[in-house]
Formats: sequence, C-alpha cells, structure tokens
Amino acid sequence: MTGAFHLDGKPSVTAEGTEMRSYYGRPIIKDPVWTWEIPTYLFTGGLAGASAVLSSAAKVAGNEKLARTALYLGAAADVVSPALLISDLGRPERFHHMLRVVKLTSPMNVGSWVLFVSGGASTTAAALQLLGRLKPLRAVASLVAAVAGPVLATYTGVLFADTAVPVWHEGRHELPWIFGASAAASAGAAACMFVSPRDAGPARRVAVAGVLAEGALMQAMELRLGTVGEVYHEGAAGRFSLAAKGMATAGAALLARRGRKSRTAAIAGGALVCAGELCLRWAVFKAGFQSARDPKYVVEPQRRRVEQHGTNATTKPGGETL
Repeated sequence: MTGAFHLDGKPSVTAEGTEMRSYYGRPIIKDPVWTWEIPTYLFTGGLAGASAVLSSAAKVAGNEKLARTALYLGAAADVVSPALLISDLGRPERFHHMLRVVKLTSPMNVGSWVLFVSGGASTTAAALQLLGRLKPLRAVASLVAAVAGPVLATYTGVLFADTAVPVWHEGRHELPWIFGASAAASAGAAACMFVSPRDAGPARRVAVAGVLAEGALMQAMELRLGTVGEVYHEGAAGRFSLAAKGMATAGAALLARRGRKSRTAAIAGGALVCAGELCLRWAVFKAGFQSARDPKYVVEPQRRRVEQHGTNATTKPGGETL
C-alpha cells in the first residue's frame, strides 16, 4: 500500500512527501456506525459521573446546597444516558443483553455495567434525598455513585481508543484523561448555574480547572499525533474544536472573574462551559469519521510502527498491533 486518495479522488500526501494510494481511492476502513446519540451520551455520561463525585465531596465538606444540586444534576444525566444508548442500539433489549455477561476485556460491556450501577445508585440517592427518607441507604447509594463516577466519566475514552479508527486509537494515551477533565468541567459549570455564587465556590474551581486541564491535554495530544491530528483542524471536527475552545475558555474566564459575585455571570459562564464541553465531544466524534475516510491516516501510523519496531506491524480491528 503506497498511497491514498481523498474521497474526491485527489491524492493525499504525507508529511514525508510520499504519496499513498488505496484500491480505487476508497477508504481502507469503514466509518464508525455510531450516530448523534453517542457524542451526546459522552457529555451526559461524563456530567453524571463527575457530578456524583462533586456531590459527595461537597457533602463531606459540609456544603449541603452544592451536594444536593450536584446529586440532582447527576441523577438527571443518569436518566438521559441509558435512553441515548438504547436509542443508538435501536432495540431496548440489546442494552439488557449486554448486562447478561461481564467481560472485562470489553470497554463497552464494562461501560454498560458501570452506567447501570452508577445510574441506579445516583437516581436512588437523589430520590431518597428528595423524599427525605432512608438516610443510611441514601448514604450508601451516594458512595457507590461516587466510586463509579470517575470510571463512568472516563471509560468512553477507552472505548473510543479500542477501535481501528486512526485518530481515536492513536490518541489512546490522552482521550480518557481528556474526557475526565471535560466531565469535571461540565459538572462544575452545571452546578454553578443552579447554586448561588456564595455556595458554588468548589464547583467554580472544578469547572475552571477542568477547562484548563482539558485544553492542555488536547494540545499535547494533537502535537503527539502529528499528521493524524490534522483532522482536529479540518471540516466539522475543526469547527466543533474551535467552538469548544472558544466557549469553554470564555465561560471559564467569566466564572473566574465575575462568577463569584454575580449570579447572572455564573449562569452565563456555566452555560458557555457546558456548551463548549458538548462541542468537544462532537469534535472528537467527527474527527474519528474524518480520519477513517482518508487512507493516509490509516497507513501512516502503521508505517510509523514498522519503523519503530522493525517489523511488518499491522493493526487488527480492535486496534492492537500484531
């Protein structure tokens, strides 16, 4: 395999200047089959997981207002998340079938169980909090949700990386951390929208820190990806990436500078950060499609592995080098 054509039939050129072609200029791998529900779930699942952690931390610190708000926000996101997954699967029973086994080598299977456990615990804790009953059970449910929360917020990064899609697989070292930082930012920002600035201090700091960490991680990933990372600056992925950076940065700045005193600024800043984090998930999602459609992004990482290992390394469907 010596080169690649874009879908319009024009040859693509690598950074080394060598032309790569695939048979009849067609993509080497197929597009992912996921639809709009998946990037939306990436956002709601991350929000749910991080909110559970924020709620428990606020509870320990004695900030009851923030703890309750984060708990309710996480429970609401936990209700929406399974609906999105079931919609993408097409048939409700498919989600049930994934819970019939436990397969630790499958990020999708593990993720289904994490969503089931985290969502069940979070909604149980929120319902008991709303009713003001069974305090011991509520405490246990909140603890379970907090323990499962970080896994729920990051496992989707592992799921994306465990594919043959070039930009996802090559970004396997950073994606889980990026998704975790994004989840923290969205959970903190969402809480700032519903809690008075006086009580929202921890959430505000989490939102700003999450945006900063996510931006640094994205930059590091794009630099490490090299040619493959170009997709984050092209097409739909580029537009979503630019929108994510702009809105999240503006929202974080607004929260940091005026959100501590102004409720209006806190609401506007929180909304901007949440919108930016949703756009980030769409940027990663669209980048995968764009990298799958251009053969040069499939071939170049393989060539790099050949040069590094000195063997004719190839990639199996799960993304591991053979």
